[in-house]
Amino acid sequence: MTTARLIDVEVLSAAIADLLFATPSANTLAKLSAIDPFSLPAPDRIDYLSALERQDGWLFALKQRAITAVAGVQASEGEGAIFGVDEAEREDVSTALRLAPATAQMRIDIARTLVNNLPNTCSALAIGEISSAHATVIARETASAIRDGMAESAIFEIEERAIAFAEFHTPGQVANHVRNAVAKYAPEEFEDITLRAQSMRRVSCFNDPDGMSTVIAILPAADAQMVMNSIEAFILRENQRIEKEETETAGHAFGSSASGSSASGSSASGSSASKGDETEERKRTKDMRRADALSSICAAYLADITKVVAPHRRPVTVNVTIDLPTLLGLAENPGQLAGYGPIPASIARELASDSQWKRFITEPQTGNLLDFGRESYEPPQHLKDFLIARDRTCRFPGCRRSALLSDLDHAQSWETGGLTSAENIGALCRRHHRMKTHDGWTVESFPDGSCTWRSPLGKEFFTPARSMNEPV
Repeated sequence: MTTARLIDVEVLSAAIADLLFATPSANTLAKLSAIDPFSLPAPDRIDYLSALERQDGWLFALKQRAITAVAGVQASEGEGAIFGVDEAEREDVSTALRLAPATAQMRIDIARTLVNNLPNTCSALAIGEISSAHATVIARETASAIRDGMAESAIFEIEERAIAFAEFHTPGQVANHVRNAVAKYAPEEFEDITLRAQSMRRVSCFNDPDGMSTVIAILPAADAQMVMNSIEAFILRENQRIEKEETETAGHAFGSSASGSSASGSSASGSSASKGDETEERKRTKDMRRADALSSICAAYLADITKVVAPHRRPVTVNVTIDLPTLLGLAENPGQLAGYGPIPASIARELASDSQWKRFITEPQTGNLLDFGRESYEPPQHLKDFLIARDRTCRFPGCRRSALLSDLDHAQSWETGGLTSAENIGALCRRHHRMKTHDGWTVESFPDGSCTWRSPLGKEFFTPARSMNEPV
């Protein structure tokens, strides 16, 4: 590479660094559009993408004002069955944006909520602090509370916390965070909404072509988690069975290799059939495996295998976290259903009424897990229980794979002096565990359960500690 070329790259890198933190504007966007991302070094391409994402937030904020200007600040008041639904206005938006009318109506509802009720979210968008996806879920999850007349001070506090939470979390995680906050501020309304939704539970079957059918189950969250846990447990047991059979087959083939030609012929035939089965097994995707499992199990299955399938020596369960005052009926704080998020206090108490209990000790201000009160277990199991309870999901940013179904991995490997301690161990799903071990990613773990990831290109991503009072 020539000296001139080196200088050009250095100039581009410096320009990207400046544009990454520049105030979003037409001028900043013009400068970004003049840069070819393929001409940048790999780390700068990531910064370029991040800079464009900030511009997208700014453009999205402008679009919300434009949609509201077209559709009107308030919904039109129709008559009859479509009362309260914009008629001509939503057609203006749908044709301008080439959207279906129903999609246009959703865009209008989001825009009105942002412009009329969430000024701080609009401001955060305009300066690139949050993305359009984060703003959309904040608006969507607060819309019903705003419509039901929640105090402006409460909406303001929920909004401010959601914007701060969005810095290190995905839109899905922010949606859960806002839903949980709304449930805390309006527990009675939250319970009414949940009970109304439960009355819509159903299972439907639709016949499709090619010998297939579609089954749709709309279930209460706890029941849905039971179904999914049963499916994952079934798959785990099948994987264990297949691994055992492969080991036994390999051992048999090795033992028969010197037993003569006729035995060799028989072994070859068996080997060919085994390879065929292995090929079919490899063709099955995760979705296919789940569908096959659902065809083979029912709700009673999970209870039957809890002593057989026990990741980290613990049965696959439906886990609910509830604070002591709420459990005793002295408060109405929402419970936390693992893998789902907030549920009304009354449902959490009902689920807790027939349960085995674990005591958690949390830091009062943050809700972060400090200790796990299981003195009756030997230390290795005590540590496993603590880590699963503390992390709840894989610690890679945005990953929501259950800690119970994940690996417990040393941040600093045992071979290089890493301790087997709560500070150095955390939950990683198998994919992110392999990525850390083989693909150049590293993680630095901290005492409170938070951690910092570093990519092979040197980019850092922070995963905060998980409060026991918040969904993940």
